[in-house]
Amino acid sequence: MHYTVVERELDLRLILSPDRGIPVPARLSYRTDDPYAVHVAFHINSEHPVGWTFSRELLVEGVFRPCGQGDVRVWPTKTEGRAVVLMALSSPDGEALLEAPAGQVSAWLERTLRVVPPGTEGEQLGIDDALDQLLAR
Repeated sequence: MHYTVVERELDLRLILSPDRGIPVPARLSYRTDDPYAVHVAFHINSEHPVGWTFSRELLVEGVFRPCGQGDVRVWPTKTEGRAVVLMALSSPDGEALLEAPAGQVSAWLERTLRVVPPGTEGEQLGIDDALDQLLAR
């Protein structure tokens, strides 16, 4: 099966305190074979990157207004005059607050939305074709 991948490398900032943060290289990935999700790989000082997967719709909405609950929350804000998107992630292993440049995240999201427009994600999965084949038997 052929699918399209839209990726973007960017530097996030892990917020340690209001005055302190450290850079965290990351890769945003979107695949048309998993059209509802975005994948983020955080390249920390370990052998393998730390990965998170959550709804593309959550990230799209979070660029404009606070959204999410539970493990992933996303909201826009300004830091030192720059537009940023904050992502609060929590798991049994701990919590992290990450800051991403809003312009870079928005540009990447726009690319994903051109590849798979909102509301057409289900078409990427081929469920209708599979059902037609199953019912034709």
